[in-house]
Amino acid sequence: MNRTRDRVRWCHILTLSLLVSLAGCNLLVPFAFVGEHKRKVLPEFDKLSNQRVAILVWMDPATLFDYPYARVETASYVSDKLRHEMAQRRHETDVVDARDVEDFLQKNLDARVDPILVGRRFKADYVVFIEVLEFQIRDPEEPQFLRGRVEAAVTVHDVQSEAQAASRYTLTPVKCRYPDDQPVLMDATNSPLVREATYRLFAEEVARKFYEYSVDL
Repeated sequence: MNRTRDRVRWCHILTLSLLVSLAGCNLLVPFAFVGEHKRKVLPEFDKLSNQRVAILVWMDPATLFDYPYARVETASYVSDKLRHEMAQRRHETDVVDARDVEDFLQKNLDARVDPILVGRRFKADYVVFIEVLEFQIRDPEEPQFLRGRVEAAVTVHDVQSEAQAASRYTLTPVKCRYPDDQPVLMDATNSPLVREATYRLFAEEVARKFYEYSVDL
């Protein structure tokens, strides 16, 4: 009787072993990916830790005619977002107040396209230069509809570098749109909301170039 039971037990063991070998590693796949739902994204530029940084935004006169405060508002949102995220990661980045930069630009027109001049004025180590190529909150052809759109080139300028060739770093352009699916009909309340959401989305896209973050898979 005992021999019969032993034979049955060994048959079960051999059968299970055979099934595992036939399945290969596939049986282990669900366990290998448990909890792995995010992917880390490394910063494009990782030298802002423990540095003093100024944000310089350029916009063409036509855009500023339609949106007089867009330059300082864009700079403020980017500065605040960068300051907050770097502090969260304990990078100790000192970001110059965007209002101070705007005051300097109002009095020094040449500085609007001169990141090194701005950097030296505020004793910054780096200047993030954002050249806004498109800025719209209202649809130019159908102004009754709202959809924020911002497109910009982003470069980083090393104020302390003595070599001209090594002082400029070109990052990938930023293009964002809000709402993403379709425009919304403008009313008395939603225009400021769309504008703020557009600023926040753009600021996040710029700021995350300088720190590691995770995205859902």
